[in-house]
Amino acid sequence: MKFCATEFIFIAIECTQRRSRNSGLGFMGKIVAIANQKGGVGKTTTTVNVSACIAAMERKVLLVDIDPQSNATSALGFDKEKEHLSTYDILIGSAEPSSSIKETALSYLKVMPSDINLVGAEIELVDIENRESLLKSALTKIKDEFDFIFIDCPPSLGLLTVNALVSADSVLVPVQTEYFALEGLGQLLNTISRVKRSLNANLELEGVLLTMYDSRLKLSNQVVEEVRRYFDQRVFKTVIGRNVRLSEAQSFGKPIILYDAASLGAKHYMELAKELMGRNSKPLAHQEAPQPPQEEKASVRDRENETT
Repeated sequence: MKFCATEFIFIAIECTQRRSRNSGLGFMGKIVAIANQKGGVGKTTTTVNVSACIAAMERKVLLVDIDPQSNATSALGFDKEKEHLSTYDILIGSAEPSSSIKETALSYLKVMPSDINLVGAEIELVDIENRESLLKSALTKIKDEFDFIFIDCPPSLGLLTVNALVSADSVLVPVQTEYFALEGLGQLLNTISRVKRSLNANLELEGVLLTMYDSRLKLSNQVVEEVRRYFDQRVFKTVIGRNVRLSEAQSFGKPIILYDAASLGAKHYMELAKELMGRNSKPLAHQEAPQPPQEEKASVRDRENETT
């Protein structure tokens, strides 16, 4: 089936307009951290594009870039080399959160940009009291102005990521459907569990998102089966396929729905946005973050050996 360039946006808005903004759907000010300490799993791509797709549904969205690489910032058309107030200024307390928020090409999407100064933030903040809660304190002041706040985390489990987890209501974990997909996932889930026990009792696992899927590859299908078998209902039904247009969109500083709304990548992220909205249209069931046993990680590797 072919779609015109704006059809996905119109479908999203039509679905949204069926609901009243005062219908009590329960996601006003929900903060979602998008985290995985492995790099290259589609974390920033997901943060930018799910934010844009929900904004296209006329929901107020704030994207918070807490990654020193500032890729989410540049993917929305901002020059990361240019001096501006950023999440760094918010964390060190030199600026109010509202002063760093910038408008984007989508009227319902705003961004709190990052910059390279965040590289040294963990050292600068080491002696500050309650350093794990600095971002939470800042976002508490503005969270009621938005329906969703998405935090793009760095590919590490350091203080910046911990700040995001302490701030968040839930965590969305992108998992690449490739060979080392489950490597290090246990460490991330352990960190989530520790934060939940000691710093943020309300933190939940929003879900696991399968990314960079290629149906032609046997290994990709094996990873999908493995992840779904272990995480079950916590895995999003939407799977993000490999699509060159997603990479191109970032290089042009645009979310995919503004770069090529008819692309497969736009279709997948619009589906994810609607699924995420649906999950949050009613109270979420209590979800403990599980710990994948060692044999789960080994099974993908064993299956690969069997096919070679």
